[in-house]
Amino acid sequence: MIRYNLRCNRGHAFESWFQSSSAYDSQVKRKLVSCPSCDSTKIEKAIMAPQLAGTKKRGKASTPAASDAATSPPSTSLMMAQEQELRAKLRELRDHVVKNADNVGERFPNEARKMHYGDIEHRPIYGEASAEEAKSLIDEGVEVMPLPVLPDDRN
Repeated sequence: MIRYNLRCNRGHAFESWFQSSSAYDSQVKRKLVSCPSCDSTKIEKAIMAPQLAGTKKRGKASTPAASDAATSPPSTSLMMAQEQELRAKLRELRDHVVKNADNVGERFPNEARKMHYGDIEHRPIYGEASAEEAKSLIDEGVEVMPLPVLPDDRN
């Protein structure tokens, strides 16, 4: 997943997540990305600052997020609060799926196909699929969606 800062032709700034750079390009070309403020579909990427790992100074760890929070304008701190809220909601969604669905592991593509074609009873499942397998499922009309992986989960 990749997060882009975006701007519409009317100057509204917002951010959105995409599976890849090419997914962003495809969705913008098909006018599937719209401004949440004015619904304009004339969207372009805004300039983004890279996120760098913190460094240690005089025995204390310093991270860009920590130093930026103290000096950032209110709009930036609002965006940080919105990002935290989004992450909490994504974590809640993932936890709900894990709690209420069967983990079929590597059998996911086959199980999803069987349910789609009526060979087995529909039930909530999750598991593993490569990018090629997921694309193949989508091309067949099988509705699939990746479980969100948050930066905290990778540590």
